[in-house]
Amino acid sequence: MKCYKKDYPRTQFVREQWFNLNGQWNFSFDDENCGEHEQWFKAFKKQFDIQVPYTYETNLSGIEDETVHNFVWYHRTLEIDSEKLKDHRYVLHFEGSDYFTKLWVNGEYVGSHRGGYSRFSFDIAHLLNEGKNDVVVKVEDSLDQQQPRGKQRWRDENFGCWYVQTTGIWKTVWGEYVPLMSISRVKMTPVLEEGRLAVECFLDLNTETAPSELNLEVNISYDRKTVNRSIFDVKKKQMQLNLDVKSEQLPDVRWNVHTWSPQTPNLYDIEFRLIESGQVVDKVASYFAMRDIRIEGDRVLLNGSPLYQKLILDQGYWQRSHLTPPNEEALIEDLDRIYELGYNGLRKHQKIEDERFLYWCDVKGILVWSEAAATYEFSDDAVEKFTNEWIEIIKQNYNHPCIITWVPFNESWGLSEIYFNRQEQQFTEAIYNLTKSIDAMRPVIVNDGWEHTVSDIITLHDYEVGGETFKRRYTELKDAILDSKVRHNTEKTAFAKGYRYAGQPVMITEYGGIAFENDESGWGYGKKVQDEDEFIRRFESITMAIKELSYVSGYCYTQLTDVQQEINGLMDIERNYKVAPEKVREINERAAECLYEKM
Repeated sequence: MKCYKKDYPRTQFVREQWFNLNGQWNFSFDDENCGEHEQWFKAFKKQFDIQVPYTYETNLSGIEDETVHNFVWYHRTLEIDSEKLKDHRYVLHFEGSDYFTKLWVNGEYVGSHRGGYSRFSFDIAHLLNEGKNDVVVKVEDSLDQQQPRGKQRWRDENFGCWYVQTTGIWKTVWGEYVPLMSISRVKMTPVLEEGRLAVECFLDLNTETAPSELNLEVNISYDRKTVNRSIFDVKKKQMQLNLDVKSEQLPDVRWNVHTWSPQTPNLYDIEFRLIESGQVVDKVASYFAMRDIRIEGDRVLLNGSPLYQKLILDQGYWQRSHLTPPNEEALIEDLDRIYELGYNGLRKHQKIEDERFLYWCDVKGILVWSEAAATYEFSDDAVEKFTNEWIEIIKQNYNHPCIITWVPFNESWGLSEIYFNRQEQQFTEAIYNLTKSIDAMRPVIVNDGWEHTVSDIITLHDYEVGGETFKRRYTELKDAILDSKVRHNTEKTAFAKGYRYAGQPVMITEYGGIAFENDESGWGYGKKVQDEDEFIRRFESITMAIKELSYVSGYCYTQLTDVQQEINGLMDIERNYKVAPEKVREINERAAECLYEKM
């Protein structure tokens, strides 16, 4: 894509002038929480050097201390060109900081943000001086189970499938000069059947009314050939645009557009230019795809055709950097391995991944289920924290065509009484409807795995080890499982009390989790296997059993890599294959004797 810049953090909204602020910062623990009282934001008390964006718990941070420290501080200086500030703001961006972040510039308090997985920004221009400027960040974390934490432990030691906590800045920190009049956000929705792109454009005009000679120019191109060039008069801060993307050069192609799919991940370039009296005052580059994802009856349709999803669970965890990818190349490598294994998509489990990851999924045509980090207690506080951050996440990643499903809840985590508790049920209904109010396109899964309330796809988790048993269960007991008359695994039913199956698509979204007997460092699901041959026999047996279920729309295997004590990946945590990838790929690509696989 024309907008691509290596390591640029916000891949769907690119400006030219940006500054990567990763690297060495000053760092301190504040276990007594005395830093604010002692005004560390004016006179920083350094204890360590730290490599941002790696958290202090990781090897790549340079500290590697896995003990809990709930209050941590960062400091660095910024070099500023004051001439630029005459007609620009300076915006400081945090791609992710866990959990409650406070910012000071030159000793003055700027603001705060709550949430560990969503991007946030501050305009700090009014506090900057020519030359060096002091930036101080305090991050507060906790073991609170009402805080969206995902797979982060809330005890001093790892347990079950929960791992070392992530505290502080864990994604890129960066700055950019932004014009005083600027484009603040765009929301792009493909309307495939009409061959158009619907765009909501949000402008920062610093006034209630736009200047009389202000225009917005939009240029769309495909393969560097112009598709649409339109100019609009700017009358207000929010504009609704409809842009034709049909091409007369594609008369034999349905909808006369280049569509996006795993087989043909076609992307269009788009550029937005804000123009005052003939002069460009702001320019933003992006891209989009023409694709349609929807539910019709018991089928998931991509661009009007049935989609069989072959997904793999991906937790995005690295040995030396934990949740933070060590570099952009590591993200690309994981996606190439997923493709090599024969999967057409992934379920990003309990993590909002680096946006560069989503960019490469867009480019490579890899389907993504985007899943929120769970809380583990239900309360008013948990509801508020989850809801606010979920809204931010949806808006942040809405434009990525690779995301085809939203997953706000998993396995009743944080909703331990959802089977019968009407309050918890209503919360999930509210999040479902809230998500649909922002994004009417994508399916939403409420409580992946079991005890569904309202959900566009019914997803079931089952770690049965025998293929014949698996097939017999979901053949002979299909109606009983979907009517919640029997448990589809040893513990849970498909629906919460009071909810019924309404003909939605069905998928098996966790299965497998096979570990090897020669690794005693952790656990997998079911009895460990002795060698590769036994692994392949079990993997083949279960996977083909799922494929032979004609009413099932796809599956998600657990999982891509080992994660600390959970050693059930197809690769270890260093990305070494445990089994020959071509054998896994052959099974994933093998046709099954069922209606769905033949479509």
